Amino acid sequence: MRRGRIFFRRNQYKIAAVCVLAAVLGLAGVYMLNGRMTKEQEQQQQKQQVAIEEPKEKEDNTVAKQTTEEKDAEEKKEQTAKVSTVIQPKKNVKKDTQTKTKTKTTTDTDVAKAESKEEQVQKTEPDETVETAAVSQASSTELHFDAQAGLLWPVEGSVILDYSMDQTVYFVTLDQYKYNPAVIIAGNVNDKVKAAANGKITDISTNEVTGCTVTMDLGDGYTAIYGQLKEVPYEPGAYLEAGNTIGFVNEPTKYYALEGSNLYFALEKDGAPVDPVEFFQ
Repeated sequence: MRRGRIFFRRNQYKIAAVCVLAAVLGLAGVYMLNGRMTKEQEQQQQKQQVAIEEPKEKEDNTVAKQTTEEKDAEEKKEQTAKVSTVIQPKKNVKKDTQTKTKTKTTTDTDVAKAESKEEQVQKTEPDETVETAAVSQASSTELHFDAQAGLLWPVEGSVILDYSMDQTVYFVTLDQYKYNPAVIIAGNVNDKVKAAANGKITDISTNEVTGCTVTMDLGDGYTAIYGQLKEVPYEPGAYLEAGNTIGFVNEPTKYYALEGSNLYFALEKDGAPVDPVEFFQ
């Protein structure tokens, strides 16, 4: 017991220092522990706050979106209501009436012009009615070509290139000698071209050599071909009598430029060319 006191007295400062150091370390540990706990608590509180704020923010966004949609819907309703209250303009009845009247007047004028033109045609060409009647009559008649009666001249003019299948003849425009299965008859542009015999139109076509070309079946194997035409008022299947106007003489094609305007006329028997001059009256 005495020794203990003597030891305590000798080492009381050391013991006190140790105690103070232990107290300091203890306080430091407590402080650090508290600081760590405080930091963890703050982090946990932040996480809790974020967890609370996120759904709140989503909810606020949803509410804001719904509010915007509702606002847009209300604006659309208001616009629709405004549009429905706008008075629609009335149709310009007067303008429509004028348009209809103008159309009717134009139609009447066109009809009058057409009738006037038809009257002029009838006055200037009195034989057209006869030709129409002839066409109708020929349509019910069986085709027959009378070789002894022969052919009418389809156009008034001189022959500038004879039919020649035995020897070649000279073509001025082409500057060459060729066989000629037709007769080339001179004629002025717009001269009438008449049917040389009764017949039925089987083809109307255009080619670069003879231009607009009409082919007619005369019956008994005979076929007449008219070239260098224009303004043909018929269609295939039409029947014409001799003397009916088929069309008019056109400008010559490039193959007959130097020969001048003319009618190309060919006659065939069973598909073979024959000399039409021998049948002309």
